[in-house]
Amino acid sequence: MKEDKWMNIQVGDIVKVENNQSVTADMLLLSSSEPYSLTYIETAELDGETNLKVKQAISVTSDMENNLKLLSAFDGEVRCESPNNKLDKFAGILTYKGKNYILDHDKLLLRGCVIRNTDWCYGLVIYTGPDTKLMQNCGKSTFKRTHIDHLMNVLVLWIFLFLGSMCFILAVGHGIWENKKGYYFQNFLPWKEYVSSSVVSAILMFWSYFIILNTVVPISLYVSVEIIRLGNSYYINWDRKMFYAPKNTPAQARTTTLNEELGQVKYVFSDKTGTLTQNIMIFKKCSINGTLYGDVYDKNGQRVEVSEKTEKVDFSYNKLADPKFSFYDKTLVEAVKRGDGRVHLFFLSLSLCHTVMSEEKVEGELVYQAQSPDEGALVTAARNFGFAFRSRTSETITVVEMGETKVYQLLAILDFDNVRKRMSVIVRTPEDRVMLFCKGADTIVCQLLHPSCRSLGDVTMEHLDDFAIEGLRTLMVAYRELDNAFFQAWSKKHSEACLSLEDRENKISNVSEEIEKDLMLLGATAIEDKLQDGVLETIITLNKAKIKMWTLTGDKQETAVNIAHACNIFEDEMDEIFIVEGKDDETIWQELRSARAKMKPESLLESDPVNSYLTMKPKMPFKIPEEVPNGNYGLVINGYSLAYALEGNLELELLRTACMCKAVICCRMTPLQKAQVVELVKRYKKVVTLAIGDGANDVSMIKAAHIGIGISGQEGMQAMLNSDYAFCQFHYLRRLLLVHGRWSYNRMCKFLSYFFYKNFVFTLVHFWYAFFSGFSAQTVYDTWFITFYNLVYTSLPVLGLSLFDQDVNETWSLRFPELYEPGQHNLYFNKKEFIALETTYWTMISHFFIWGSLGFYFCVLFFLYSDGLCLMFPNVFQFLGVARNILKLPQLWLSLVLSVVLCMLPVIGYQFLKPLFWPVSVDKVIDRIHHCMRHPLPPPIRTKVKHASSRRSAYAFSHKQGFGALITSGKTMKGKPKKSSLLKK
Repeated sequence: MKEDKWMNIQVGDIVKVENNQSVTADMLLLSSSEPYSLTYIETAELDGETNLKVKQAISVTSDMENNLKLLSAFDGEVRCESPNNKLDKFAGILTYKGKNYILDHDKLLLRGCVIRNTDWCYGLVIYTGPDTKLMQNCGKSTFKRTHIDHLMNVLVLWIFLFLGSMCFILAVGHGIWENKKGYYFQNFLPWKEYVSSSVVSAILMFWSYFIILNTVVPISLYVSVEIIRLGNSYYINWDRKMFYAPKNTPAQARTTTLNEELGQVKYVFSDKTGTLTQNIMIFKKCSINGTLYGDVYDKNGQRVEVSEKTEKVDFSYNKLADPKFSFYDKTLVEAVKRGDGRVHLFFLSLSLCHTVMSEEKVEGELVYQAQSPDEGALVTAARNFGFAFRSRTSETITVVEMGETKVYQLLAILDFDNVRKRMSVIVRTPEDRVMLFCKGADTIVCQLLHPSCRSLGDVTMEHLDDFAIEGLRTLMVAYRELDNAFFQAWSKKHSEACLSLEDRENKISNVSEEIEKDLMLLGATAIEDKLQDGVLETIITLNKAKIKMWTLTGDKQETAVNIAHACNIFEDEMDEIFIVEGKDDETIWQELRSARAKMKPESLLESDPVNSYLTMKPKMPFKIPEEVPNGNYGLVINGYSLAYALEGNLELELLRTACMCKAVICCRMTPLQKAQVVELVKRYKKVVTLAIGDGANDVSMIKAAHIGIGISGQEGMQAMLNSDYAFCQFHYLRRLLLVHGRWSYNRMCKFLSYFFYKNFVFTLVHFWYAFFSGFSAQTVYDTWFITFYNLVYTSLPVLGLSLFDQDVNETWSLRFPELYEPGQHNLYFNKKEFIALETTYWTMISHFFIWGSLGFYFCVLFFLYSDGLCLMFPNVFQFLGVARNILKLPQLWLSLVLSVVLCMLPVIGYQFLKPLFWPVSVDKVIDRIHHCMRHPLPPPIRTKVKHASSRRSAYAFSHKQGFGALITSGKTMKGKPKKSSLLKK
């Protein structure tokens, strides 16, 4: 046994991984410290989920345990499929001691998983390095360039061709002039000895003009662009409003090449867990026996919002309380302390009805490992209110009730599944009573209640409605006391159903329904799946900016949809939300077509422009135009269906249907599927895409999108290290796009327009002068002016504009997200737009650069034409007194004024008439801003946004099958059964 670096691990090695360590390669689990070689893992790096999952070694290798002699002598042979990106599938055969053993993904530990609640485990390395499933799901790194970069390259090529055409025209003109006039004028302007004819002279003149007119080609453009991008990147790094104080972490622009692209985003692809949510479940409220607990009231009986200043409930009376747990309604603690029977029974139910694992390495410090964060929140709440779940065996559950330790005999666990949407436990109390405790979706549990609970059920349902309006995740809690004889008869049926070889699941479900009836209602719980700060407001703002939000998550469908409603990705006013869950090509095709038929029926006709275009079978790459639906719609599709939809002819059906929707949720996705969805939109839509996530499972889509943003969160640093921009909170995205992105785009567009404009103005004067100089390649300017024109005279004004210009300040940019729309359509700089310098935000620096450059020009002019320089260097400075004499002429100043006025009149006239006759949405917004600046509005009153939704019980619907069977089997217990007892069985 030796320690080694990951890079040295090879296929066939046996590796030991200890608790809380990451798995280094994809490996076959051989044995572990847990009974029956179970191993608990966390897969946040793979699918973003922090709940525990269980793997189990095959029995033939589990007996080796940590015996190094047996492990080193292991000579099994594994034959398996070639490396692939399917996280939930693995097929292989282990040949050992002459026998074959089938291997599946339940026996495989994937690279990126973290070992939890397991002291150690050993594994045989199957895949390493780029062959591992994690790396197979990581996208390829590509060099990202903006749309403006591509356009600049095209324009520079056009300008180069334009330069060639100008030189050709002037060369032809020179040949004609020499042939008609110059040939007869050689006594005064003799030809060079190497010029034999006017044609030769014209060819030479072509290259002379190529040198003189080369200033039209913006050679310094790329350097200037990088300087501007660097400056705008520093603005992002220096922005104090994107600085996250708790982690002392500023926003970080990890690239300088994509700033203006931030002002053109149309699609945002976001992870859910850790990006939109904090992945922290908080026990917020509850309803017990018709009384609602969790609201806080002042001395006057008025309800108040909970804030940091609100006094928390004191749990110091409970030695086992979790110090991190917070609750604010003191009336619930008072009810517990005075011995309210229903309240005690409610929390006893929460402390017993679960599949949570408990660790207590230090006396009194309990650590819960739950299959889902929701279960952990409920058990922790019961613990703090005096009913602490302490430990379990396969047959008992130990609970500390108000300081007194009690042991309950565990008789049965009826676990969650997708159909039942509830969970029950049956226990025998220390008082020898048989009790059934049940929790589940209210729509299911309310049908199982005893008729006497009808009035209590109505009150509880009203409370559940209130919880749903606040976007809380709810469960209903009930119990039933069982007759001992009845239970014994039922237990026999249950055992027979569990041992059945045919239709076992249905038989178990039917037997469970026999006992889960006539329940007595205890109450309901409300858990907050805590969103990150400002998520709701950010998404509302992005919607106003016409930015479409797609959520790509590895989480369960119901959980993802619930969060989409909570943070307003799915609005309650939507006309319909389509769900695609087909399991074959034909079904998925029909579901997508059916959705499109409702959103835009004419899109299915052959006469539809897009269909007509596609029937022509255009060559790749081609772009599909935007299609406008007849309302607001949403789309939900799972990873299994997506695997079919991304193949063959279905991908265009998927794209057209999804892009008509206002929001899309893709759930149960692999990291590679996330990248494929982003690539699909990039390939067929002429839009800018942005991907944002916080985990290693988001790296592939971050790399695939035009812009990748990493959030420094709970799932490590992989997303941040592979991103273009990084920060700590999702709500910073609003400021990054609407302020920094929009400013960068506007500034870059103005800079490019001005840069091309000044180069053309300077160069076309030479072209015009050629017609008055016999096409002789004479310059109209002296050498020093040509040198200083780009270097000094015109560089600082445009740099000042590009670094400091703001059409509106940050407040108005955030208040009117509609200002963002021109960037999405690239209205300010394209092949048609060509404007001059226009500064909308004058600062001292702007004034200094503009008027300073003009003043500097005159200073240099007088200096270069001064008497002193002309006398000292007569061969270099030959224009003695020219500047002094010419500036005295009134004709010069009249020409100067007229030139400026005549050049500006068309621009000013266009800017004045455009909003009147050809207004766009931005012009209307700017007018509203100017009106607001003249007539300031009172600051808006901040109110808590509530969701008028009737959706409930998302936890029960989304919870998959738990550890119930595993617990009752005894496999989770440390004490292994002896081999002799196993043989007897």
